[in-house]
Amino acid sequence: MYRQLLRSKIHRATVTDSNLEYEGSLTIDEDLMDRAGILPYEMVIVSNINNGERFSTYALAGARGKGQIVLNGPTARKGVVGDKVIIFCYEFFNDEEAKRHSPKIIQVDGQNRVKTASTP
Repeated sequence: MYRQLLRSKIHRATVTDSNLEYEGSLTIDEDLMDRAGILPYEMVIVSNINNGERFSTYALAGARGKGQIVLNGPTARKGVVGDKVIIFCYEFFNDEEAKRHSPKIIQVDGQNRVKTASTP
């Protein structure tokens, strides 16, 4: 049996821009993606702390060190600049892996710089 568990999350990231005319997705600073182990085009779930919206999309790499968190396409309707979001990424684990698994938790400051990171 496989179980879907939280692999990583970026906690309390600040939305820095939105682009309704883009095809879709969520742009994330590439440094944050690396720390969280999120790959370009990987599915992510986003929860907006300010308005309660929750949606799935895919991740795109933004410029390194710029702190970008950009809502693109239809996701631009799910929040506004300044909103705080949590970005979740999940993975399937077999029962033995699941028992030993510990997710990566990346906490960021108001400029989306890493404050703390717990990594397995």
